[in-house]
Amino acid sequence: MELKLSPNAIKVLERRYLRRDQDGKLIETPEELFTRVAAAIAVADKLYGKTDQEVKKLQDAFFGMMTNLEFLPNSPCLMNAGKELGQLSACFTLPIDDSMESIFETLKVTSLIHKSGGGTGFNFSRLRPKNAVVKTTGGVASGPISFMRVYDAATEAVKQGGTRRGANMGILRVDHPDIMEFIACKENNNQITNFNISVAITDEFMKKLAAQEEYDLIDPHTHKPVQKIKAQEVFDLIVKQAHKNGEPGIIFIDRINQYNPTPKLGLIESTNPCGEQPLLPFESCDLGSINLDGLCKKVGTRCEIDWIRLKEVTRLAVHFLDNLIDVNKFPLAEIEKATKATRKVGLGVMGWASLLIRLGIPYNSEEAVALAEKVMAFILDEANKKSLELGKEKGVFPAFKGSIYDKKDGLTRMRNATLTTIAPTGTISIIAGPCSSGIEPLFAISYYRNVMDNDKLIEVEPLFEQVARERGFYSRQLMEKIAENASLKEIKEIPEDVRRVFVTSHDIAPEWHVKMQAAFQKYVHNATSKTINFPHSATIEEVRKSYILAFDLNCKGITIYRDNSREEQVLNVGKPKEKAEIKLAAEVKKEIAPRPRPEVIIGTTTKVSTGCGNLYVTINVDEDGKPFELFTQMGKAGGCAASQLEATGRLVSLAFRAGIEVKSIIEQLRNIRCPSPSWEKGQRIFSCADAIARVIERRLVNVQLAMAAAAESLTIPMKHSHDDQLQSVDLEEQINIVGMCPDCGGALRHEEGCVKCQGCGYSKC
Repeated sequence: MELKLSPNAIKVLERRYLRRDQDGKLIETPEELFTRVAAAIAVADKLYGKTDQEVKKLQDAFFGMMTNLEFLPNSPCLMNAGKELGQLSACFTLPIDDSMESIFETLKVTSLIHKSGGGTGFNFSRLRPKNAVVKTTGGVASGPISFMRVYDAATEAVKQGGTRRGANMGILRVDHPDIMEFIACKENNNQITNFNISVAITDEFMKKLAAQEEYDLIDPHTHKPVQKIKAQEVFDLIVKQAHKNGEPGIIFIDRINQYNPTPKLGLIESTNPCGEQPLLPFESCDLGSINLDGLCKKVGTRCEIDWIRLKEVTRLAVHFLDNLIDVNKFPLAEIEKATKATRKVGLGVMGWASLLIRLGIPYNSEEAVALAEKVMAFILDEANKKSLELGKEKGVFPAFKGSIYDKKDGLTRMRNATLTTIAPTGTISIIAGPCSSGIEPLFAISYYRNVMDNDKLIEVEPLFEQVARERGFYSRQLMEKIAENASLKEIKEIPEDVRRVFVTSHDIAPEWHVKMQAAFQKYVHNATSKTINFPHSATIEEVRKSYILAFDLNCKGITIYRDNSREEQVLNVGKPKEKAEIKLAAEVKKEIAPRPRPEVIIGTTTKVSTGCGNLYVTINVDEDGKPFELFTQMGKAGGCAASQLEATGRLVSLAFRAGIEVKSIIEQLRNIRCPSPSWEKGQRIFSCADAIARVIERRLVNVQLAMAAAAESLTIPMKHSHDDQLQSVDLEEQINIVGMCPDCGGALRHEEGCVKCQGCGYSKC
């Protein structure tokens, strides 16, 4: 069987998943990757007495399902299955208790998880509030937000081996005394950039909100009320901040625990980074998604869902994810124990919008919502049946006694405490595609992608291009017109039936986004990752209504994003805004003079391996800690190479002395490519300029961020005179937020509660 992969899929696999030797050379094909993963997962059946022949048959079934692009597991499984690391879980939640020992022990475990490719979720609600008295020392507590900054700085330092960056979820209960500070902690887009944040909303709070009453803020240390506050005041701030930049999100924590399958093990307090996987402390979860777009068959001239194959893939995927737990190499003994106690898996879907287009059903219609319920109910029913079979064959999950399945008619032998989750599929949907991500609608039909030298490329949705060519209305001019108008609604050259079906996220009213999320959530054990998209013109009141609707429709949480609510977006639909042009012109006119060189300065020299040889980069700072100059030296460089390095050093030094922001300098140098790239500690070094950018980032950005976070959080007196510099963040993460991919410079899309790059497969989560 021939493996059919799109050019983008091949690029993503080569960049992130296929094995390389020590020199960075590819030593694995896509077919070999799927063989490696299928074999590593199927072998778990040997633990339950299956013969080699039976295991091989299962391996072939897993291989066929993946190579047909009908199902793909989460990225850590594709990356690590069959390798020495062997860490296959996508997400973990870790407890944080109110002590320095717990805070920093959890931080250590977090770093290990990030290094292995996982994301982490925390609830900081157990930490005593800011300025509370610490009896053991007589001092005052710095509060949960300060320790979030410490975790953020630590995440920044761990790059996860160059394949996945660390991602965190920070949660605080709505009744914590520091809730107002928490809600506003990401008002500045350059702060706490490695966290998504969510407020844990209680049913009591929602009752008080509806009644326009006050509620109690509770000291987590004493468990006593310390203050009353109006529920409306808190909710107004949540909505205002979400309207401003998309954060915080909301999770309905009591509703999550209402469906907690193992209440005797404790309450669920936190979720994974995108909010779709509520977990007990130390639990991890294994995720995978069925490609609905790939399970659509032609019947005459129409497309229909292949229900028979969907049944087969669902049951096989549950078997795959359950086996994954047995072969997983967990980063901590407590995590292995907690995960195997409940054996939670999260089977979800991708390609939903693509499927609707093939079926001729508009996303924003009752027909689409009804079909969502039908499809997800079918998947859950088949998943339950398969888990029952596995339970009878291999045994129930160890924490079964006292679970919601104990003595429940028809579900007495469940193998897994949970079975379904709608998770982000940013990277795997590229591999399986082109297909749409998760249950999100299309982002755009045609849009501009900015590339180097202000050139623009037109990107066109493949399904639309196919229809346009088949029906004879495709043209370059039309695609440009669509990109400038951001919607098909008013473009009369396009047939009405096509405009009706090819709706994009901003054509769809927010209430339809919420209805679709609620439809899937009805048949999802865990939760559903989805972004509720708003146009830039949306009001605060419209955001408020969506939050209330999500609660009324039994969603377990909600994440919203208002278009262009961040400072910049490289992925643009519609015409550019004049204000940005005015601002740019003003910046160009501003005159900047370099400051004079002091008599004595100090610095560091960093060695970097490049394709041209070992490069030594020296960065000097003045007495105030401000970067002042940069020198480069390469042993074997001469002639043109030496002159180019000297020129780069002089220009960077001039930028330092003129006060240009460090992140702007990095942006200009990062990812410049030359014919001789190299690998340095698991990272691709594209050129000498790229190497210089990485040294600047390492020496001036990451170090200062960690110092600032430590100084603020641990209340250690620290002399510095350049607060803005110390609080600066890694350009890579800042760009993530505003829309540029840190790996390839492409456009990041804000979908499924996360940001991702369709070009290279980068995902923040």
